[in-house]
Amino acid sequence: MTAVGILGGTFNPPHLAHMVCASEARAQLGLDRVMLIPAGVPPHKPVENEPGAEHRLEMCRLAIGPHTSWLSASAIEIERDGPSFTVDTLRQIHAGAPGDELTFIVGGDMAWSLPSWREPEAILELASLAVAERAGARREEVRARLGGMIGAQRIKYIDVPRLDISSSALRSRIKEGRTIDYLVADDVAEYIEQRRLYQ
Repeated sequence: MTAVGILGGTFNPPHLAHMVCASEARAQLGLDRVMLIPAGVPPHKPVENEPGAEHRLEMCRLAIGPHTSWLSASAIEIERDGPSFTVDTLRQIHAGAPGDELTFIVGGDMAWSLPSWREPEAILELASLAVAERAGARREEVRARLGGMIGAQRIKYIDVPRLDISSSALRSRIKEGRTIDYLVADDVAEYIEQRRLYQ
């Protein structure tokens, strides 16, 4: 049995806080590998300044750098038609590797919104939920909000160093002509510059 972490998002662009979250989840939960899954069509809001899903996927691949032994980027949601619902993604991954133990990694703010997702209890049936703490969604509040759900015992918490980096702030910096050095992987910065993304 392989313990697989799944870190979804728009990754627009992927930055160092995403990578630290993946690394901490692997270390704290004993995961064998972690998959970055950029959303094809986010169901709740459109991708801002969308450079194209293929660009976001390629930036995820570049962000992984030398850590390919345990970290990968998957096109599963980009290749699937329609909105990228998490429950559909988990079902597809489970069908392809039914013996794997899945852990879906989310920030505290996303965990708070879980009851409004499509089939939230099916998500907890298919995967454990690893909540990475972020400001505004404290652990006790998340516990109180999700505690009544079937499968709530499968919710775990991981401590992630606070890195105040957001994709929206990075897009603003790029548009303003400011540097993003040390906020994203060097290869990602180079890719963005060469293709004039977010400008």
